[in-house]
Amino acid sequence: MPTVSVRYIVQDVQKAIDFYTTHLGFEVRTSAAPAFADVTRGRLRLLLSGPASSGARATPADSATAGRNRIHLVVDDLDDTVAPLRDAGLRFRSELVTGPGGRQILLADPDGNLIELFQPAQHGVRREGARSGGPARPR
Repeated sequence: MPTVSVRYIVQDVQKAIDFYTTHLGFEVRTSAAPAFADVTRGRLRLLLSGPASSGARATPADSATAGRNRIHLVVDDLDDTVAPLRDAGLRFRSELVTGPGGRQILLADPDGNLIELFQPAQHGVRREGARSGGPARPR
């Protein structure tokens, strides 16, 4: 399967590396800190672009702040995942939310970029228009 890459603009590349590797299980693929690094988790490649990187320099000034977009990390047990992050004093941007597809909470990295920690519901969720009698398809 191909790798999916997402770029986050950060102020301190080393601080971002430490955050993602220490708390979320990413591994360093490349580090050219303080300008750039990329870290991976499964098929996700997260590009961490500091102020001196070409990725950050290409970003328009009015788009330089963290936005509503986020990476989505699936976890087996949300409560077990969140507890050590809270104990480490990390900043959550939402309360725990439960819906038909599962449970989630938003964590912020040191620059305010969002990470959605998501635990799927234990049962399948039927998509609108799914045929009756067949297996439910998860969202």
